[in-house]
Amino acid sequence: MAASTQTPTSADQEQTVKQKIQKLRELYADASEVGGSALERGLPALTRELAAATVAQSAGRVGARQGGVSELTVILPFAEGGAKRLRGLLELLQGNFQGADMVGTVHDMRFVFLDNDTKLLFATAYDGEWDAYIDDFVSKIPDALDLLFCNIEGWPGIRSASVKDWLAEHQLSAQAWYVANPDLTVADTRRLKRVGAAVDEFLDKVGDQDPG
Repeated sequence: MAASTQTPTSADQEQTVKQKIQKLRELYADASEVGGSALERGLPALTRELAAATVAQSAGRVGARQGGVSELTVILPFAEGGAKRLRGLLELLQGNFQGADMVGTVHDMRFVFLDNDTKLLFATAYDGEWDAYIDDFVSKIPDALDLLFCNIEGWPGIRSASVKDWLAEHQLSAQAWYVANPDLTVADTRRLKRVGAAVDEFLDKVGDQDPG
């Protein structure tokens, strides 16, 4: 006879939330007066947040996922002269990353120079799982990736068989991460944008024809 699966009752969930609140009070017992006051004033909102909390998902090999959207964050040491080259390249691009558009799954990317230009923080959000994401860069824009990351110490090249291991060794999984629309892919967002533009155009034409 198969064992039955028990679904947590509302009483169980309420008890869990109470335990979390107690844990928060313990964590913030030695916080500043500002932090302690914020905790007490924010308890109603925090209670709702804690009740809605879900188990973290994995992006696959490394990283976190919310719905269909995953995150990748790395902190990398610059090679000799790498910071100067990359800064110059990024300034010339002026935020134009058409290569990322060609990949088709990239939501955003951030390049942040740290510690007097000795390290790079690179963070991105993307659709799907980790391995498929890296494979897309290998097959679609390998030279663009090498142009960016050849400035990093030890970069093996995006075509290298070791590149996934190298990236995984340097990647840091987000401790917490928020996604406003975790079920919307990049393709979904672009489609909705086109639909919205078509609807606006239609409404403008209807308005122009209105005899009133």
